[in-house]
Order: sequence, then structure tokens, then C-alpha cells
Amino acid sequence: MGMTTKDVHVRDLRYFVAVAEELHFTRAAERLHVSQPALSKQIRALERQMGTELFRRDRHGVALTDAGTALLPHAREVLDAWREAAAAVDAVRRARRHALVVGMSTSPVRGGLLPAVRSRFTAAHPQVALRLRQVTWQDPTAGLADGSADVAFVWLPLPAQDRYAWTVVAEEPLRVALPDTHPLAGRSGVDFADLLDEPFLALPESTGPLRDFWLALDARGGRPPRIGAEIASTEETYEALTAGLGVCLVAAGNVPLLGMGGVTTLPVRGLPPGRYALAWRREDADRPLVRSYAQACRQATRRP
Repeated sequence: MGMTTKDVHVRDLRYFVAVAEELHFTRAAERLHVSQPALSKQIRALERQMGTELFRRDRHGVALTDAGTALLPHAREVLDAWREAAAAVDAVRRARRHALVVGMSTSPVRGGLLPAVRSRFTAAHPQVALRLRQVTWQDPTAGLADGSADVAFVWLPLPAQDRYAWTVVAEEPLRVALPDTHPLAGRSGVDFADLLDEPFLALPESTGPLRDFWLALDARGGRPPRIGAEIASTEETYEALTAGLGVCLVAAGNVPLLGMGGVTTLPVRGLPPGRYALAWRREDADRPLVRSYAQACRQATRRP
């Protein structure tokens, strides 16, 4: 095997095809916008790599050798495939300029937030498609970590927090959700200390610091929480609550998501508020559409 094909560049094949079609070095060089000596040198280098002559050059002109004739259809195929690949990448790049994917795990039911942001953003970018992407609770970054979302509505804290930037959309007091049959359900409010021995519903392990936040780990004085069940969706939360598997903390703005009967929520004293934010990857901070959506979000929530 005298040939190291891994070193053959698309450009070499493009030069080869041009000479094979023109059968004239000067015309091929003009078509390629390169100098004729540069083209001749490149073809000779390709012949050295392939270990055989591809063209016969004599006073009658240029002709393909048998090896050149054998190579031609394959070279055209490679160039066609490369053009298709480049076009596919280009389409993605163009689509990225003309679409913004907004990730979320639970719909932000807060006072018409999404429509308010959408109308502001669309007024500034009428040609850009906004795509909403629902992500499971397994991914606390709602699609930012794996790149499937450009911006995302998330709860803080995020895992690997230094990878992201955000603007806080809402700070909401925490409430505890309990089944109607729970002994504490009749109270007007509770101290977190009253809940220390209760089994809690926990987010999936993959959510890391967010799971710790909703278990109020910092307020437990080092006592580990009792986990009654793991929950990965609003439906699972509702079912686990009504089945009496545990209690869970919920932000005030998410209470309507549990409003199907059989569940009570009470204010909890002694805990910091939940922070709901629009986040993006730090390396995307200068992308015009990301900046514009964040700005629309700040305007819609009137936060500085």
C-alpha cells in the first residue's frame, strides 16, 4: 500500500476533478481561481500520494491515465458528499440564527410571563422562530447542559453553576404541600422545624444542588432528610402526595400545578425563597438572540 489516503484533502480532489474535466491545466486553474504552477504542483503532490500518475502530459495536451479514470467517479462522489455536508452545517447555522429554543421543565404559570416575553422578543425579531422545549426534571438545566436549549427557565441553584449566567424572574416564598388528611393540614402555616421528621419527596439524584435546595438541606442542622419517594414530574408529585408518601416544598407560583384536589399547601417559616430564573450558557452571552430574549424577560418582569 503505497498510498496514505488519509492525507488527501477535499481541495486536492477538487483540483483533480477540474483538470480531469477541462483536460487543460490553464483552463482548470482559471476555473479554480488559482495560478497554473500552483495547480500543477498540487496535482503532482496528489500523484505522489496515490503512488501513480493520474494524467499523461505531452505536446498533444493532457489525458487521464487508467488510474485517473478510475479515480474520477469516486472523487466526484466525495466532493458531492462534502458539498451536502457543508450545506447541512450551513442550514443548522442559519436556523440557529433564525430560531431560539427555550427550555423549561415546568411551564412558568407566573402571570402570563411566557406570552409577555414572547411578544416583546417577537416585536424585536419578527423573523425568528421561538421554539419551546419541555424537558424532564432529570435535567435541572432544562436543556442548557446538553445544548438542546439556547436559554432556559430554571430553578436556582444550577449544577456546575459557573458555566451559566442568568437573570432572576421571580423570588417566591416556599410552601409545603401535604395531603388533606395530614395532621398539619388544618394549620395556617408551619415552621420548618415542624417538618424535620416528615418523609420528603425528592427530585432525582441527577439534579444535585437543586434536590438539596428543595429538601431544605441547609435548614436541617446536619440531620439527613427522610426520603419518602423520588419525583420527576408534576403528575408524579401529585400522585405521591395524595398517596401519602411524603410532603414536599413548592414555590408559591407553582401551587396552581397541584390544584387537583386532595392536596393542601401551607406557608413555611424559616426558609429562603425559591429563585426562578432565565439562564443561558456563559459562552452564549454575546449571541444577539440570547441577549435579546434575556432583555425581553427583564422587561416583562420589570427587574433591573
